[in-house]
Amino acid sequence: QVQLVESGGGLVQPGGSLRLSCAASGITFKNAAMRWLRQTPGQERELVASISSGLNVPSYADSVKDRFTIFRDNDRKTVTLQMNSLKPDDTAVYICNAWLPPYGPTDSYYGQGTQVTVSS
Repeated sequence: QVQLVESGGGLVQPGGSLRLSCAASGITFKNAAMRWLRQTPGQERELVASISSGLNVPSYADSVKDRFTIFRDNDRKTVTLQMNSLKPDDTAVYICNAWLPPYGPTDSYYGQGTQVTVSS
């Protein structure tokens, strides 16, 4: 059974930092492309950051580039999103996603999400 469990969300002031973690089980983690998405009420999910399997190549949405960093630990089966210089617009539920080979539409798994609130 695939499980993705996020942690690290909370309330932070503008300009602050948070670190989100996602612990995976039930998958061959090293083969998974890992992604962080975020969602606010009434909006579609937004892909924030991703990191490939194999070469661990990161990719970021323009809205978070140079502020967020994604990295993974294949031994611990975790993926982390370091978020710096947070803005109120970053407020959302952040959701971890694992996308497994052969990377079809049914090969994607999601966690429950963790709330991030940026407010003074």
